[in-house]
Amino acid sequence: MSTEPEPTSEDPTATVDAGPETPGTADEAGRTADVPVSDAHAGDADAGPLVGEGEGDAGTGDRGAASAGVPASGAGPADGEGATGPADAGSAGSAGSDVESSGPGDFGGKGASGSPAGSVEGGGEAAQVSEAEAELAAQQVERERIARRKAEKQGPIDAGGKLSGTAADLLAAVRAVESGEKPAATVFGDPTPAPRRPAPETAPPPRPVRAEQAAGPAGPAPETVQAVRRVLAEGGAPETLAPQTAALLGEGAEEALRADPWQLLRVGGVRPEQADGFARALLGAACGPDDERRGRAVTVWLLEQAALAGHTALELPRLTATLAQRGVPDPDAAVQSTLAEGEALAFQDAVEEPGARPGPASGGAGGTGAPDEDEDEERPVRVLIGLERFALAEESLADGLARLVNSAPKQDGSAADWERAADSAQGAAADLIRAVAGHGLVLHTGGEASLAEPAALLRAARELGLRAWAAAPGPLGRDRFAAQPGGGTPPAAPGSDPTAPAPAPAPAPEGSAPVGPAAVTLAGLLAGTEGPGRDADGALDLDLLVVLDAPQLDVEAGALLVESLPDGARLVLAGDPAVLWSAGPGRVFADLLAARVCPQVASRRPDPGPLGELVSSIGIGELTQVDAPGKEVVIVPVRDAGEAVHRTVQLVADSVPRAIGVPAEDTQVITPGHGGAAGTRALNAALKQRLNPGPGRFGGFDPGDRVAYSPVPGRTLPGRVVKADAEGLHLSCAGETVVVPQERVERSVRHGWALTAHQAVGGRWPAVVVVLPGDAAQALSRPWIYTAFGRAVRHLSVVQGVEQALPRAVAEVPAKPRTTRLPVLLAPQVPVAD
Repeated sequence: MSTEPEPTSEDPTATVDAGPETPGTADEAGRTADVPVSDAHAGDADAGPLVGEGEGDAGTGDRGAASAGVPASGAGPADGEGATGPADAGSAGSAGSDVESSGPGDFGGKGASGSPAGSVEGGGEAAQVSEAEAELAAQQVERERIARRKAEKQGPIDAGGKLSGTAADLLAAVRAVESGEKPAATVFGDPTPAPRRPAPETAPPPRPVRAEQAAGPAGPAPETVQAVRRVLAEGGAPETLAPQTAALLGEGAEEALRADPWQLLRVGGVRPEQADGFARALLGAACGPDDERRGRAVTVWLLEQAALAGHTALELPRLTATLAQRGVPDPDAAVQSTLAEGEALAFQDAVEEPGARPGPASGGAGGTGAPDEDEDEERPVRVLIGLERFALAEESLADGLARLVNSAPKQDGSAADWERAADSAQGAAADLIRAVAGHGLVLHTGGEASLAEPAALLRAARELGLRAWAAAPGPLGRDRFAAQPGGGTPPAAPGSDPTAPAPAPAPAPEGSAPVGPAAVTLAGLLAGTEGPGRDADGALDLDLLVVLDAPQLDVEAGALLVESLPDGARLVLAGDPAVLWSAGPGRVFADLLAARVCPQVASRRPDPGPLGELVSSIGIGELTQVDAPGKEVVIVPVRDAGEAVHRTVQLVADSVPRAIGVPAEDTQVITPGHGGAAGTRALNAALKQRLNPGPGRFGGFDPGDRVAYSPVPGRTLPGRVVKADAEGLHLSCAGETVVVPQERVERSVRHGWALTAHQAVGGRWPAVVVVLPGDAAQALSRPWIYTAFGRAVRHLSVVQGVEQALPRAVAEVPAKPRTTRLPVLLAPQVPVAD
């Protein structure tokens, strides 16, 4: 490594670990407390120190529970990455709102829909269709189909009070075990096998349309919003929360809030202390910490914060301990009440001996269990509590993956044809083609150089006549793959090398495989705006799908994807297992790798040059000094955050363009958090002043500003501001024009010269400047450093004041664990692959 190139003069509480840079709004997270690194939690005045970024959100809005362009129900655009270490309960994901706290129970600052710093010229109050709303409407049919399929698996069972189905039985069973009436082994018996998959519907669902053509969901009536505004004012809450609250609670929102003021906790960014203050103002002496309504609301809130940290469920002891820390006098009763009201589900999974495959002892929402080899022997179990939304998604994902693994793929091409295609490839590309020939699900692992292998597979499959496509979570990943030989080009001539440069596109004969660009975004694929579209049964009209950057896939996006694949289709999940996990809950790729239920092909292609050597060493837990004769890697030591900002601006605007030859527009700055003296906000402000100064009269933006736009939670689109008018802020993102309505600008758009690692994952730039001020030491982990450093193609500058904390994080701080059920759900359905 060399010196600077020619310089000129966690979890909601200590028991629930928060994920990285949990979601916040575009500009409000962290204004109450000055947390220097992971500021997404800084909205909590009582939050403890946050330590690091783990697997949080990658967008710029307020919830961050979904990814890959699949919106989370009731979620706004996501903001950032959160903490991975112990933190106060209020810290996980709560900073997404514009609600600021001046003390426990008090609202301060402005509300979640507060006015932007500047108004968009000509903006009005008329309702406009946003891209996020259009995607929600476009994918609604698929979500309803998944829900119907889960409902068909089992009818209602009268048990558990107001609950029905397996969750009700499980609630009654948990009570029986807790009371000592029955041992766990006799109560939690093996459920009956789930019925066969229902036949697909004969009528095709409506084809999704583009955002500008779709009619978004109707908003709350003005009189409802006004009534909610009065209640909020009466309780001392920001009136700007009224539209969001009315949309969540529906037509009777006013009555619902008066009957249960803690319903306000369902609004993104509102914390328990603030909801308590609102309840005290409305209920007076009738308000108390032992109120059953408060216990339920805090339980659901903690489960939502856990989802922001990546968990799909929480172990019951951990949840009850956290409830006690949040001032709930009887945590067990609060959990039981939440289950009885159907606001959460309980699961009981067998705890297997080390080395044995996990299996569910019993499960809610249609879970299945493996037969007990010795019914007289009581198995140790763990009780998990999770939100229905993520439970259904994880079970649907497990069912779909089991279908792919257990069914024979469609016979497209003879065995000899596949073998000839494999022989024409080299190394792991040949192994990948052979694995895909005979299996419905295949995993492929490797770094940036390994993208050539899925590209070779795609070209070989299209040459065989398959309708083959590749999908990435965002346009950055799509464009990276399209640049590979075969990644976005037509099939090669028979017998040619699939890894060789492809010829120019030619018209496709009628009835042949597609020959146009083969790479699409996952969101566009599922919405029907990119790729092959859907067949008469509503399934994706393809034979082979390669999903790139698979570690970014969460359980909700994964469930939508596998449920959309037709019978006989092949699915390849490809990605680098060392990068940061998904912004949404789950760790789909890592769980599948650990479960060993399908063939796994590991690439043997190393990333080239000093940068490839550096990143590879980080992946195995070592931070080695590499020889960089061309100044590919530069270390810039700094003493404090102010100097870090100054040196970063100097590098981007002067040193890197002059010494490396990479212009400022091709250089990306990456830093651990949004807040603090060297977070994205401070860096973006300094970079704007140097690179594109202006008054920011369009909601804080000027034409030419580099921005990061988050249309839905967990998805970030880089772009530039074009103009602003009565329609909103006009952006150019990935070659397409996007119009962001004025009321959404503050929550979904932020400046983009500096990003967090989660926002940057999936993209690569000619030059990258990673900023690590001294107060970022606790934010660092091996996956974060690996991801940030790995975004550079030609040059990497590391502006760092963390000193020995950097190699220590590489060697000693792995990915933060996540609680998921996917391995347990797969175990009884899929045998272990050889």
